[in-house]
Amino acid sequence: MARFDDLAAFAAVVRAGSFTRAAAQLGITQSALSQTIRALEQRLDLKLLNRTTRSVSPTEAGERLFQAVGPRFEDIEAELAVLGELRGKPAGTVRISASEQAMRLLVWPRLQRCLVDYPDIRLELSSNNSFIDIVAERFDIGIRIGSDVAKDMIAVPIAPDMQMAVVASPAYFTRRPPPQQPQALTQHDCIGLRLASHGGLMKWEFMRRRKSVNAHIEGRLVFNSSELVLAAALAGHGLAWLPLESVRPHLAAGRLVSALDDWAASFAGYHAYYPSRRASPAVKLVVEALRTG
Repeated sequence: MARFDDLAAFAAVVRAGSFTRAAAQLGITQSALSQTIRALEQRLDLKLLNRTTRSVSPTEAGERLFQAVGPRFEDIEAELAVLGELRGKPAGTVRISASEQAMRLLVWPRLQRCLVDYPDIRLELSSNNSFIDIVAERFDIGIRIGSDVAKDMIAVPIAPDMQMAVVASPAYFTRRPPPQQPQALTQHDCIGLRLASHGGLMKWEFMRRRKSVNAHIEGRLVFNSSELVLAAALAGHGLAWLPLESVRPHLAAGRLVSALDDWAASFAGYHAYYPSRRASPAVKLVVEALRTG
């Protein structure tokens, strides 16, 4: 008969898709984890995992075992976290995945107070601009704009709708006049943003009198970070299309100037989301702190 700790180790490897990541999550060495899985396979007389140099995936038998035991271990972990409420205050580790911008503007500023008020809560914050499966990657909470949240998640709005702005430095606009309509962007150096989650360059979207326009942009610079796009715009290298909230201080200080304000588009703001499975008291508290600011 398989031991529970062996089954838990097997489920962790399948979720992580990697012995290295699973071993780190379990707090053991990769060698010890490999020995545990081999011993489990020997006792069951079944091959549970297909291993290559780059990935790990369950066999048919392994997938069937994972579907049987994986959710049960998640239930046990959630229930153990709930028991922490009996001690008077929420406790445990809450892992959060968010885009760089959301982490900087929302998550970190709003959660610092939790560290003071709830010393038994530990936070692990991961900035990632790619879409990830928070369940597979064992995150408790994800932060993304509303349109990017999976439908099977519980989503809580933590910020108002996001308005976009086209901005450039005053020095840039002394060389080239501000565009008066989106079609004129072809005459400008536009700083591109390429995110793995979008499969290519971000489209610049505009809206006027209920008419939506996707602008064709070209330029000499492309980044995979909105922070670098902003830095390049401040340095006078071209136009940037960024959330108004992230550039507002620079507009107020005169370091940036906006254009195409009449064409500004808005999108659903940031949401905190988590699986519909019962959340621990610590997760609920963190979501509430993000919601109320």
